[in-house]
Amino acid sequence: MADEPLGLTVHSMPTPEQTLGAGNERRTRSGRVRMLLVMLVCAAPVIASYFTYYVIKPQGSAGYGQLIDPQRPLPAIQATGADGRPVELRSLKGQWLLLVVARSGCDGLCEQYLYLQRQLRESLGREKDRLDRVWLVSDDAAPPARLEPALRGATVLRVPQARLAQWLEPAAGRQLDEHMYLVDPQGNWMMRFPAGMDAAGTAKAKRDIERLLRASASWDEAGR
Repeated sequence: MADEPLGLTVHSMPTPEQTLGAGNERRTRSGRVRMLLVMLVCAAPVIASYFTYYVIKPQGSAGYGQLIDPQRPLPAIQATGADGRPVELRSLKGQWLLLVVARSGCDGLCEQYLYLQRQLRESLGREKDRLDRVWLVSDDAAPPARLEPALRGATVLRVPQARLAQWLEPAAGRQLDEHMYLVDPQGNWMMRFPAGMDAAGTAKAKRDIERLLRASASWDEAGR
């Protein structure tokens, strides 16, 4: 058999642009996967705590407060502090918040709620620093001086009633100032306590809050 000349096939090499493009695509995919994993790791404790409260229902009893579904995040509202300075409502994130809503004149129900709000927080003992008391004043006037002792340690912010009504919502047939509201450290309004809450209702609300504090112990700490 006669010798045949050796044949060579020349394949073109990838251009630098093709090489870089493929590398960038791989890095982008890898970066996205890592970002999703980090997000899942960060969100897992929050998801677990709410699953524990909403689904498993610790202690096997129904809650006193009404869970809000879907939850409503703190809106981008500029409130006014007691010193007259503007305060972003979202700056309250980072703590559990127990809200009272009332006009500055603060009628009998308002005074009762401010008292019960303070008593409820104190009754939490060593966990009380994880809960902030907030009074959202729904008009432009300053609260009366007689309330100063009751408001020590509380956050008092003036927010127009119309803006509050875009975020918080009373039960059917009720007014906004007839309830207390609970906001989680992520800034989500997630519970509304029944209208006309009295001392007996406060004890039930305390049990709800204690369950939530236990369920969120792995990711929520006192202080912002």
